[in-house]
Amino acid sequence: MERESMEFDVLIVGGGPAGLAAAIRLKQLATAKGQELSVCLIEKAAEIGAHILSGAVMDPKALTELIPDWKEQGAPLNTEVTEDRVLFLSETGARQAPNGLLPDCFVNHGNYIVRLGNVVKWLGEQAEAAGVEVYPGFAGAEILFDEKGAVKGVATGDMGLNRDGTPGPHHQPGMELHAKYTLFAEGCRGHLGKQLEVKFDLREGADPQTYGIGIKELWEV
Repeated sequence: MERESMEFDVLIVGGGPAGLAAAIRLKQLATAKGQELSVCLIEKAAEIGAHILSGAVMDPKALTELIPDWKEQGAPLNTEVTEDRVLFLSETGARQAPNGLLPDCFVNHGNYIVRLGNVVKWLGEQAEAAGVEVYPGFAGAEILFDEKGAVKGVATGDMGLNRDGTPGPHHQPGMELHAKYTLFAEGCRGHLGKQLEVKFDLREGADPQTYGIGIKELWEV
């Protein structure tokens, strides 16, 4: 079946903090110049924020640059950090490190303890209010290239497939989303990003990607 297509100025793949911030900023720049700019953002989760890890300590500096009046706009940054403790644990007890000796990344005064999923959901609302076309529940399944080999957009995944991947009785082909510029904000090692790395040799001469692991413990009482 032939896929339908839609045209945009900018297509953003991924509805996390980076993708939403980019969408909002593009709209801000267009408004400041009195220009019309069509921006579309797709997100694989059923709703914006659903695929975001919940707990985080957030430095509001970037948010303040993007949306200076975020407090008045009701951003869900409610719990400000008031104290830092770094403890070295032993078999018999713990010893606290003096805060003056801690590296800057361990000092969180002025930051906020947030549920990042709620922050991202709020950013999605700000993006929609700015005129961004936000489509949750649509994953980028395929990169589209023009006749010169440049990226011209993505296609969303087919719906109504059988378990073996063949079209079922309610099969609907994905939609082709074309754009002058396509921004991939799908996170580290996204499946589309890995395809781009191979096609354009993006890892050639580049340092290996590094990752940080966070451990969170949840108690239900």
